[in-house]
Amino acid sequence: MLDITKVPSPCYVMEEDLLRKNLSLIKSVAERAGVEIILAFKAFALWKSFPIFREYIRHTTASSVYEARLAFEEFGSKAHTYSPAYTDGNFADFLKYSSHITFNSLSQYGRFYPKVKASSEPVSCGIRINPEYSEVEVELYNPCAPGTRFGVTADLLPDRLPEGIEGFHCHCHCESSSYELERTLKHIEEKFACWFPQLKWLNLGGGHLMTRKDYDVEHLIGLLQGLKVRYPHLQIILEPGSAFAWQTGPLVASVVDVVESRGIRTAVLDVSFTCHMPDCLEMPYQPAVRGAESLPAEAVKTARPDEHVYRLGGNSCLSGDYMGSWKFGHALQVGERIVFEDMIHYTMVKTNMFNGIHHPSIALCHSNGELEVYRTFHYEDYRDRMC
Repeated sequence: MLDITKVPSPCYVMEEDLLRKNLSLIKSVAERAGVEIILAFKAFALWKSFPIFREYIRHTTASSVYEARLAFEEFGSKAHTYSPAYTDGNFADFLKYSSHITFNSLSQYGRFYPKVKASSEPVSCGIRINPEYSEVEVELYNPCAPGTRFGVTADLLPDRLPEGIEGFHCHCHCESSSYELERTLKHIEEKFACWFPQLKWLNLGGGHLMTRKDYDVEHLIGLLQGLKVRYPHLQIILEPGSAFAWQTGPLVASVVDVVESRGIRTAVLDVSFTCHMPDCLEMPYQPAVRGAESLPAEAVKTARPDEHVYRLGGNSCLSGDYMGSWKFGHALQVGERIVFEDMIHYTMVKTNMFNGIHHPSIALCHSNGELEVYRTFHYEDYRDRMC
């Protein structure tokens, strides 16, 4: 059990028991459905925890040279790699660190496949397809929005796939349900199944939030089993990111001041939304705060002082570095801990040091309650990024 009083502030804390619970479920889905599920680094890349992950999965997915190298050197296996664009300067490194390379366009394939063919490294190549269907409502996260730069539509593929194309990669989900996958599969099969006999693998991308409490895991397994029955020669791959780290730990912060302007009270914290919780502003969504009730954002403007309703404000100089309305059971005091729930996925991989803001420490709470601080950040981490 995590003892918040022992956690340095600010700090991201992943809880081992919660992580293992997710990993066990994911491993069970993979085994029962006869598919492979791999970790997408774009959501989570805390490499000091990889020994735990290796007990449950074998591979990871990368979208950059650095991620591919992390897979090779720290996870211990070559990456399933997709990048929107490879370059002459980085493709040799991708070849070195990847077991699979997916091309975003036929022009990228034409430019770089000769390098794959000439390489001594065994690499399986694929092409990203665009089924022109997605139920993701926030356009920032919709890879199939009109005019997208991602993937090849069916009308652009030749009847006979180019030499060396062994797989299709399709990504069009974001924290989605199995029922969205079911509807998506209908579009994929309708438009692309005619090429499946020419393939060895089909990667269904990420966004499959199978560890969410209300996710229908049995329905997912049934969908994947049915897909395997229809195309028994295909290796089916899923590469979720959030599902692995979903609800595995909080970001612990502290109140450093309470200010009031025109009746709106803001608790200023030692963390920043724009620096340390960017998805809260991008998505946007209001995270859960332990011991507080989340209210509509406008509630703070009309709340009485005795209702203890606050905005939470970051400690950067960005005017918009604040969020929402939370109701506490008491008046907040300087030094009091504020615990943002579910802050492990899509946080550490996206944080920045804008304004030179101190970066939260990163820690793991082991099953026995012991807190292992993986890293504490210092001035030199900020300075050395600037030159």
